[in-house]
Amino acid sequence: MKSEHSEHAQEGTDPATEAFVAHRNLLFTVAYEMLGSAADAEDVLQETWLRWAGVDHAAVREPRAYLVRITTRQALTRLRTLGRRKESYVGAWLPAPLLTAPDVAEDVELADSVSMAMLLVLETLTPTERAVFVLREVFDLGYDEIAEAVGKSPAAVRQTAHRARAHVAARRPRGSVTPAETRDALDAFQRAVETGDLQSLLDILAPDVVLIGDGGGVKQAVLRPIRGADKVARLLLAGILKVEATAALHPTHVNGHPALALHLDDELDAVLAARIDDGRITGLYAVRNPEKLSHMDRETALRR
Repeated sequence: MKSEHSEHAQEGTDPATEAFVAHRNLLFTVAYEMLGSAADAEDVLQETWLRWAGVDHAAVREPRAYLVRITTRQALTRLRTLGRRKESYVGAWLPAPLLTAPDVAEDVELADSVSMAMLLVLETLTPTERAVFVLREVFDLGYDEIAEAVGKSPAAVRQTAHRARAHVAARRPRGSVTPAETRDALDAFQRAVETGDLQSLLDILAPDVVLIGDGGGVKQAVLRPIRGADKVARLLLAGILKVEATAALHPTHVNGHPALALHLDDELDAVLAARIDDGRITGLYAVRNPEKLSHMDRETALRR
């Protein structure tokens, strides 16, 4: 019978590496929900690994909790840096979309928490509020555990959690929407855009719909949110007419929800995600910044 050590040696891994790999998808999800940036979440994972590699693992009772704590601290530091970066960002800032596996949608709470609409709500929280909300409401961590991760007392964390919960509740989508309802709305939207049918487009857009575009100063996009069904519909149809390349919309799955990918001459040009309320589109999020589309060529596994 082989010893545990010889098995690890044969596989080229050790308990510390195995623990990190086992929880990697969870750690990425924590970092991504805190940052809204896949590239920054990957960097946080790299920093987490470097710190984890230097830990006395014999003294760690719960690797998962310890790793989440490291990841949270690294993400908080980066979140404050991101805040300064966003101040000089050209135009509106949107989260980086992730091509997600179908099983993400099966965990309704997880899918809701990583939706583009929810990530935009989380953007309105302070860094500490965001960390506390994500760890408590999404990952169901205890207040003592969260307190260690964010460097606050458990009592302060309870107050922060209450404040963040109320803030999010006032801004989150009004009701739960099934993937089928989202897909139906996006199918109607796609048909209207492809046929240039203004009335059909107006029918699927809510009167107070908001269109947000993110080109990052690299690709053309609306610099400020466009509000109102008539303005949004006419802008979309005029934009399609201006395109000289062959344009095609394809159904895809982004951040746990149905979405659309816009291809120009077979190259991915933009991702369109939507917020649906009462069967109509109330939010349209168009990401064109090429740097933010880097995770659309492969599925990302998200875990709680």
